[in-house]
Parts: sequence; C-alpha cells; structure tokens
Amino acid sequence: MKSSLQRLGRALMQPVAVMPLAALLLGLGYFIDPTDWGANSVVAAFLIKAGGAVLDNLGIIFAVGVAFGMSKDSHGAAALSGLVAFLTMITLLSPGAVSQMRNFDPEWAEAGNVDNFIYQGFTKINNGNAFIGILSGILGATAYNKFHGVKLPDALAFFSGRRLTPIMSSFMAMVASLILMFIWPAVYQGLVSFGQTLTGMGPVGAGIYGFFNRLLIPTGLHHALNQVFWFDLVGINDINNFLKNAQDTITATYHPGMYQAGFFPVMMFGLPAAAIAMFSVAKPERKSYAKSVFIAAALASFLTGVTEPIEFAFMFIAPQLYLVHAVLTGISVFLAAQLGWYAGFGFSAGFVDMFLSARNPMAENWYMLIVLGLVYAVVYFLVFRFGVVKLNLKTPGREDVVAGENVELSADTNFTAMAKKILEGLGGKDNVTGSTYCTTRLRLTVKDDNLVKEEVIRQAQIAGIVRPGKGNVQVVVGPQVQFVHDEFEKLL
Repeated sequence: MKSSLQRLGRALMQPVAVMPLAALLLGLGYFIDPTDWGANSVVAAFLIKAGGAVLDNLGIIFAVGVAFGMSKDSHGAAALSGLVAFLTMITLLSPGAVSQMRNFDPEWAEAGNVDNFIYQGFTKINNGNAFIGILSGILGATAYNKFHGVKLPDALAFFSGRRLTPIMSSFMAMVASLILMFIWPAVYQGLVSFGQTLTGMGPVGAGIYGFFNRLLIPTGLHHALNQVFWFDLVGINDINNFLKNAQDTITATYHPGMYQAGFFPVMMFGLPAAAIAMFSVAKPERKSYAKSVFIAAALASFLTGVTEPIEFAFMFIAPQLYLVHAVLTGISVFLAAQLGWYAGFGFSAGFVDMFLSARNPMAENWYMLIVLGLVYAVVYFLVFRFGVVKLNLKTPGREDVVAGENVELSADTNFTAMAKKILEGLGGKDNVTGSTYCTTRLRLTVKDDNLVKEEVIRQAQIAGIVRPGKGNVQVVVGPQVQFVHDEFEKLL
C-alpha cells in the first residue's frame, strides 16, 4: 500500500505542476474585479477565464496525468485510457443519465427540493471533480499495465496491444460508475446530514467542519459539506451572507464568516510554511527540484488560497502529516469562530480575499487572523520539518539518491547487455512482477527477494541499488534509464 500511494503521489506531481500559475491568474483577475468577476473589466475576465481553464477542469487533468504517471512506461496510450475512463464516468454519472437509469425527476430536484440527494450528489461529478479524475487515472493506468501487451486473435488483431487499453479502461469505468451510482448519493446524503448536525454546535461544529473539509479533499466529497455551510443548501449561506452584509442573520451562535475565517491562517501562513519546511529538508542534490515544486505552490496558497499544489504534493506520500494538517485546520476554524474573528472570501482564503474582506462591514477583528497565522506558520514549519525527518518521509526532494545518479552514459553504451545483466541479477524474468522507471532509475517489483543478487546487478554500468521495501528493487542508471528500461521490457 505504501508503494502504491507513493507511486500515486509521484504521478500527481505532473498535474499539480500546472495549478500555481492558474491560481495566480484567477486571483489577480478577481483582485482587479472583485465584485463581478470580469463583468466590468476585459483584463480581469481574460485572466479569470485563463486561470479557470485549469482549475475548472482538474478532473480531466488528474485523469490524464495520473494515468500517464502510473503507467509502466509512461506511454501516451495510458493517458488516453485515463481520459476515456473519465469521460465515461462523468457521462454515466451525470444527473440526466442517472435520472433516467434510477428513475427520478431532475426538474423536481432543481426546483429547490433539498432532500433529493440523488440529484445533488451527481451535480458534483463534473470536469472539476478531482476524485473522479484520480480514480479514472488509476483505472486508465491499470488497464494499460495489464493489457498493453495482449495479442488478440487475427480477426481482432487491430485492437491488440496499446489500442486495447482505452477500450478496457472504458469497461472498467462502466463497472466503477455502476457502483458509484448507488454509493455516491448515500455518501453525499450522509455528509450533508452530518453537516446539518454540526450547525447547531456553534464554534465546535465549525471546527469539526474545518477538519473534515480538509480530510475529504482527496475524495472531492468536501463539496457536500461546503454546500451545507458556505452555500444555501439548508439556509446557512455563509459566503453570500458575508459578502452581502446580511446583518439580520447574526444570532447568538452564528455570525457571517464564522465558517470561513479560520481558513485564512492555514492557507496564507500554515501551508506555505509547511512547503518551506519540506523544501528545507530536501537533499542537497534535490534542492533545485524541491524549490520548483514548493515555492510556486506556497506563493499560490498565500496569495490566492489555492492549496492543492501543496496538499497533493504530500497527502499520499505522507498521509500522517495530512491528518495533522486537517486537525490544525479544524482548530483554526474553531478558534476564529470562538473568539469572534470574522472574515470571508469570494474565491478562497488567500491574501487577495483577506485584503478585500477587511473592507467588508461584516469583518470583525480580522487582523487577529494574521496574528494566528504567524503562530500557525511556526507550528506548521516545526511539525512538518520534524515529521518529515523523524519518519523519513519521501516528500518531493527527499527521494533516495545514489552517488553517480546523474552521470550520463555514453552514446555507444550497450543497453541490451545492461538490461540482460540486471535481469539476471533479479533472478530472471519469472521473478520480476513489474517494471517502470522514473527520471534516473528502474523501479522493479519481484516475487522473491532472496533470488536478487546485487553483486550481479552491479556488474552492469549502474550507479547503485536501492531496496526501499520487501519486493521492491530500484536500480539507479542515470538520465538514460529509459533506454535500459526499453531493452529490459523486451527481455520480459
């Protein structure tokens, strides 16, 4: 499981890399026209649409990126398989399709009947649903890894090999959609009911909501809770109440902004500090890579409140720290609500919205959120730095590196001979259950560790061997690893 989560975490880095710039474009556009989102400014509209092109379609981006990154040889056919799986799922799980197959009336649901959770749940399955995107990417990669070498009978030979993988991913997506068609509404309804229960608990309920808001990010189901607290599903409508200065909504247990304010210390200060902490403990030879990952992500989180570039960088690689992050978010939301520090946002809890929120009459003691944020920056930095080092977590920049890993092999290197020697040292092809490669190394899985003979593998022109866990062998080749892997696959 750890190996699979780490593979998923690495695969996510490709789609995550496109988020920071998109977030900054959207935040800048919103800053230029904070009330009408581009209706009064051509420049703002241009920037908002450009940023939204990415953030509104994260599901598609994750489907393609995860499938490509988790495939055995990072082939384009895997990416296509992920895309086909995603399109299949969002089509089969669209409200219109589900209403026909499950026999309910979408017009009745759209008329404001809030108890129709079948309809409401499926309205959240769209191009921006990261959970469906990740699931589709996994299905696409699985289809590719299992079927890309299959040979069909002569009558169907055209569909053999890599042409078969999008077809199989579509079938797999159909099965997944059938399961979700019955599970998704129940989960969505349960989360909405849970949110309704929290609303009567005042600041404590707000804190619990903050915790689950972050915890559910990987699944996309945090939208169900957001519908309860931020929007008008059950009458709270916190974002709209804050932006429209709805004084008549203030009660002894509710003030507009109480379900938003606590996110500012986390998004503006906590997560950027966590990113800096993970960068600070990166290995010296990987500092430049870690910097490129974390600095842009930290800037996007601080300015715009778009946290996914940071969160997806560690949520699967270091789930322990993600749980701590969710707990700290819950505490922040509770403290802000309990102490009467109120602020709100139209986009997300970044500097742009903090600046705009300060001018809103509903904002109270908003500057204390900055004080709390500075405290949170210290807490996040210390917790993440200690956690990563103590648990030896392989966050970006801390991957195992072997001396000589960056040495280029000569153009006339016999890659076939290298692959044969490596395969011999692994105990032969019958002992190899999987092979892929990253930037500099072959990543291999074997049935029996006892059959692996490192001294034989070292006879090839390799930089080193890493044994990260049972059944896993990494052979460090260098930047030309793809050529060795290609020959290795031929031998298998």
